[in-house]
Amino acid sequence: MLKDLIQRFSDWIDQYPWLEMLTSLSIVILLAFLLYVLTRKVVVVGLRRLINKLPFAHKNIFENHSVIRRIANIVPALFIINAIASVPHLSEKFVQMVQMLAQAWIFITIALSISEFLNIFNLIYQRNPKSQNKPIKGYLQLVKLIVYIVCALMILGTFLKKDVFTLLAGFGAMAAVLMLVFQNTILSLVASVQISSYDMIRIGDWIEMPSLGADGTVIDMSLHTVKVQNFDKTYTTIPTNRLVTDTFKNWRGMADANCRRIKRSIYIDQSSIHFLNDSEFEKLQNFLILQQYLKQKTEELSKWNRTVTDLRNQRRLTNLGTFRAYLVHYLRQHPSISQEETLLVRQLQPTPQGVPLEIYVFSKTTVWADYEDIQSDIFDHILAIIGEFGLHAYQAPSGLDLNTWLDQKNEV
Repeated sequence: MLKDLIQRFSDWIDQYPWLEMLTSLSIVILLAFLLYVLTRKVVVVGLRRLINKLPFAHKNIFENHSVIRRIANIVPALFIINAIASVPHLSEKFVQMVQMLAQAWIFITIALSISEFLNIFNLIYQRNPKSQNKPIKGYLQLVKLIVYIVCALMILGTFLKKDVFTLLAGFGAMAAVLMLVFQNTILSLVASVQISSYDMIRIGDWIEMPSLGADGTVIDMSLHTVKVQNFDKTYTTIPTNRLVTDTFKNWRGMADANCRRIKRSIYIDQSSIHFLNDSEFEKLQNFLILQQYLKQKTEELSKWNRTVTDLRNQRRLTNLGTFRAYLVHYLRQHPSISQEETLLVRQLQPTPQGVPLEIYVFSKTTVWADYEDIQSDIFDHILAIIGEFGLHAYQAPSGLDLNTWLDQKNEV
């Protein structure tokens, strides 16, 4: 009886081919959806639980990325490719189009899965301390680009019904165009290799590139760009090849040495420079750090002057020379100044603003705030003590100085 019922239903539905086609197509779509749900809920969840039980690190990275879920999308596409041909009354062109679309979906899914896996690999690699010196993000982006190009060629070959190698042979004539299109990528790839080979930049380096307005810390390096966070919390994106063709300053050496240079001058009024008289000499002897210097210098000058009969040719101590010696001894005893690095107090070429007396030393810290405090404390002391040597720091006349001078002249 059931057999007769099925036969009658089959005879009836044969009278409506469109209904048979829609019913069969609905069944295929429903089964594909059920396979998708089954794969996501059973296979994907099962694989994730298996990964969680495996004894290896970085399991949380796999949990936060969708490599397994993307691969699961292939199952319903494979089912549609094989089942769509069994749907009756469909045109052959429609069947082929659906199969090609499903195949293209498979290629895209595989390409995205490979890209996601490369992202996971990069995150795991970044947790290695050596990754700061040898970032691989640029190389992984190149691999992604190749994968996407191969995927696009395979999809194009699917719709054109041609082999991939045949398409590649056809693209040989377009090599010049492709070189023009991908010239930035090629230049960036070569620059990335040079930067990595010569260890020019690492993530975390402080670089300064005035031509592009970059002055801060490197926070990301990719194939095409290097991202710098400036000290004012803005971001500058530098094309990778510009780091090879243009000039920039890398402060990594300062950080590795754990000291930072102080190079600043104070301008001495030339009219205040003179020989020390007896009262000034006695006054300066009260400075403990100058007693040994004054004693040694006095003995040296006495030996020289005994051989010179003309008083005009005799050598004498100057307040500027003594002040320079004082600063050297002061910096030698400063707890925040590195004694292993260069330490100079030198006189530069005189200028219309006075005689520059330059301090050239290195602080023991590279912390910005501490460095500025050390530098400011040194020059606070210099500006405060300079009057004890009878010297004056140069300062251009201000309006107040002119008013004071005019008032004094009027009183006279």
